Amino acid sequence: VQLQASGGGLVQAGDSLRLSCAVSTSTIYTMAWFRQAPGKEHKFVGGISRADNTVYTDSVKGRFTISRDNAKNAMYLQMNSLKPEDSAVYFCAARTGTMNYDYSRYDFWGQGTQVTVSS
Repeated sequence: VQLQASGGGLVQAGDSLRLSCAVSTSTIYTMAWFRQAPGKEHKFVGGISRADNTVYTDSVKGRFTISRDNAKNAMYLQMNSLKPEDSAVYFCAARTGTMNYDYSRYDFWGQGTQVTVSS
């Protein structure tokens, strides 16, 4: 299974970005977004279960929304009201089990996409 994240860029605080994650299979997985700032570990941003239930880390609740389009084999991360502290490399990931907040528990990973938010 291959995942391909895209949509990152350089924006100003308060702007919006939409990240996409293309999946090479139509199999429905539990999927998540993680982010990694320089010198830091991968942090869970949010995820979507196979039943399309979503969960988010507290710092992005109300600003970020995860969705998926099964017809397009894709998952999305809509990021609104971006803050400089949201700057990181964002990764999408998939696993066959239930939602997990631990990066190492995911079976498949895409390459990251850089999000930089200037103040």
